[in-house]
Amino acid sequence: MLSEHFKRKEFECQCGCGYDTVDHELILVLEDLRVYFSRPIMINSGCRCMEYNQKVGGSANSLHIEGKAADIRVTGIHENAVADYLEFMYPDKYGIGRYRYRTHIDVRENKARWDKRGEK
Repeated sequence: MLSEHFKRKEFECQCGCGYDTVDHELILVLEDLRVYFSRPIMINSGCRCMEYNQKVGGSANSLHIEGKAADIRVTGIHENAVADYLEFMYPDKYGIGRYRYRTHIDVRENKARWDKRGEK
């Protein structure tokens, strides 16, 4: 277990290579989110090896490669509410991306925000 609610396996690269690094700060943010909503968090995409990141169209400097990013869904909570909470809690740092049916969170030092809900 990485924390009370998260297992390392949840963050493994989806290609099956076994790459599973996860940044401690990301886990703290996800634990905060889990406690706030009192709902399970599904990790759609955690860490990615370079090859898998390229295959899924991730940027060459994606923080998923470093285990500092996750695409998530909170069970029973609309993705807008998840992103709203993260933006409220971390107004001056982290990367928070809005997508249809999921939210991206990464623990970069600077602030970044984007909205891709209209894209397929």
